[in-house]
Amino acid sequence: MLIFLAAVFILVILVIIIIYHDMHNFVVRYYDIETDKLKEDRTFCLLSDLHDNSYGENNIRLVDAIDKVSPDAILVAGDMITAHHASLNQNTKPAISLFKALADKYLFFIGNGNHEFKIREYTDLYGDAYDKYLEELKALNLDIMINEFNEMPGDNVRVYGLELNYYFFRKLFKNPMDKGYLNKKLGECDKKYFNILIAHNPIYFDEYVDWGADLIVSGHIHGGIVRLPFIGGIISPTYNLFPKFDGGRFDNGKQTMILSRGLGTHTIPVRFYNPGELSVIRIHGKGERKKV
Repeated sequence: MLIFLAAVFILVILVIIIIYHDMHNFVVRYYDIETDKLKEDRTFCLLSDLHDNSYGENNIRLVDAIDKVSPDAILVAGDMITAHHASLNQNTKPAISLFKALADKYLFFIGNGNHEFKIREYTDLYGDAYDKYLEELKALNLDIMINEFNEMPGDNVRVYGLELNYYFFRKLFKNPMDKGYLNKKLGECDKKYFNILIAHNPIYFDEYVDWGADLIVSGHIHGGIVRLPFIGGIISPTYNLFPKFDGGRFDNGKQTMILSRGLGTHTIPVRFYNPGELSVIRIHGKGERKKV
């Protein structure tokens, strides 16, 4: 009996240590994609689901990791801030300090998640918190793409920021997305470009593929929160068990989704066997290069 209790005690301590470690640390994961739509290679860092978290003062550990990569641009897939219930005092400092440290060095493409959407839409709960957040971004010459696109200067790359309303973030069940919905939101996809779609919710991967995105970057699932070896994520923030899309790379022909495991926590404030993730996406251009 004593041996059994000692084993249980050791197991509990080990679990606590792993949870503490994973909630205070992140890893850098690399993803490589080839395309014939680009002539040159491009590197992106993907940030998602920071949820007010800080890795060191002013997120210095995250800043240093990004500087080591020195990407061509940074993609932000939403939920960098958190819609705290019935609170007008949203904590935007961790996200803003991160943006401030990087804004002068890198090109940014920023999309909203469901938390930014909620703060903007439910002004009875959050007042002008979203407007203040946007003002802080604009002071850094940054903006949020809401169902629009921007192009990378001198490149054949278009980046779209898709914002979905709460209908598409239903818990437990996936609400249908009508055919043509994304065309109405974003316009038709011009397939001569390498099209990157920032879409916070990954469960509509098939719909994003049908629209025509070459690369989809998403978050929202937090890696499945609790992960087990050989099994993967156990539960999503929408309370779905063993989510199909939990984190990593998913392919459909030549189209790819990179699903970040995120950098923070919210609905279920735990990470187990699942540290935060800074995703590095390397696009290898295979198009014809101009002769010098």
